Amino acid sequence: MGKSDGSESHNLQKYGVPFYGAAWVPYSHIRSKLLSPEGINKDDNDGGGRNGSEVEASSATTRNYYVVLAGGGGEGRSGIPNAVVLSHFDFASNSLSDQPVAKLGTGSDLPYRMAVHPGGDGIICALQNNCRFFEWDEVKSAEVHKLGLKESEKVLSQLENVGQQLVLAFNSEGSILATGGEDGNLRVFKWPSIKIILNEAQAHVSVKDLSFSPDGKFLVSLGNRGPGRVWDLTSSTAVASLAKENDEIFVSCRFSPINDENLVLYIAAITDKGGSIITWNTTSWKRMRSKQVVQEPVSSFNISSNGKLLAIGTAQGDISIINSTSLKVQTMVKKAHLGIVTALALSHDSRALVSASMDSSARVTIIEDKKQSGGLNLWLIIFIILLSIAAYFMNDKGIIP
Repeated sequence: MGKSDGSESHNLQKYGVPFYGAAWVPYSHIRSKLLSPEGINKDDNDGGGRNGSEVEASSATTRNYYVVLAGGGGEGRSGIPNAVVLSHFDFASNSLSDQPVAKLGTGSDLPYRMAVHPGGDGIICALQNNCRFFEWDEVKSAEVHKLGLKESEKVLSQLENVGQQLVLAFNSEGSILATGGEDGNLRVFKWPSIKIILNEAQAHVSVKDLSFSPDGKFLVSLGNRGPGRVWDLTSSTAVASLAKENDEIFVSCRFSPINDENLVLYIAAITDKGGSIITWNTTSWKRMRSKQVVQEPVSSFNISSNGKLLAIGTAQGDISIINSTSLKVQTMVKKAHLGIVTALALSHDSRALVSASMDSSARVTIIEDKKQSGGLNLWLIIFIILLSIAAYFMNDKGIIP
């Protein structure tokens, strides 16, 4: 297991805003929708005389990795702004931009929760009493065409005067939006029409987390106490209950994103020993396995788009990257943040993890390719074995003394 003390470099930046949400920007979708033809051409031709594959590689390492962060100091007079912040990550130098690429203030409204539309439509943020939609923008100048943010003219009338929403989630296609309120109300809408599919006033005492199955048929909801619930969105009914055992506190849930016969639901839980991950069969809705993975309380949780990695953040500021099959910790960064880790997201290619904290910091951790290094170790072992066999036979034939 790789470990770090979190002390290195420019992959950690502070932007003066306590963060509650973090996500990767679906740049490829935005680029095709938003950027003007001249902006796209400039983007493609920045490589000068390089061939197409070199330009593509450069684009993959320097242009496509943006993170969006949301948070603030609330409605008081603390002097801490409320804002949605856009930052750029460069793989080559392993660094986040020291200043935001874009920063959009939200006045006295704290963007407490955030969901990024997977198809590039924009960002929805949960404010104190309603939800607001923000769109991507192309910021033009004589020299550059860069990504920005702007407040949308789209009014989410069904999410006005609904109280504080504690969780927002889109399904993988971006055709359904689910919200969970501090008052326990679960709402599910078609997107972008905001036509209601499910409205359950007493889904939980308070809704803590939501996760869609890859096909969008099921939605799992967790509350601040009591069992988790499984909702069939074709019938708009609860079809199963996910019971806790002993002293477990369910924190967060994620379906594996690959819709096959091995579809698994993961729930991160707090126990008296620290943080555990529980796996559930998605046909019988019975728990399959539970394993302690960290010694501190879990504060945030997520899964990679290929389903191979899980990520956990703790109340002490640590982050862990975990193999989703073995549930073994692959990489741990102690004190990645000085405060509680409030949000985690793995990049769309599963190469990096962004984490955010109430200490106003954002961090990107590059994920080591364990498969590749494991393969090299295997070939080295085979080579040593073959060399030993060759030496044995040469010695046996008297070729070597």
